[in-house]
Amino acid sequence: MTDQLCLVFIPALSVALQSAETKKGSQLTESEVLKIRDQATCVAVPFDVALDMENERGFRDLVAEDCWNEWQRLRLLMKK
Repeated sequence: MTDQLCLVFIPALSVALQSAETKKGSQLTESEVLKIRDQATCVAVPFDVALDMENERGFRDLVAEDCWNEWQRLRLLMKK
């Protein structure tokens, strides 16, 4: 059986978005978030390797396919 591949962003997509928003000095737009996601560096690794990388990182990254909505939820959590 072939392992399913997962995309792992390096650096984490959430970190890249937070950095871009800090640099911009205001909230990112949806098109900016999607552009950053589309231009971000990522690697395709087997699921178990991705899980190990996530555990080593210490946090779950955003799901790329729903990064706009996930980024909005994370931004609210970061404000608390």
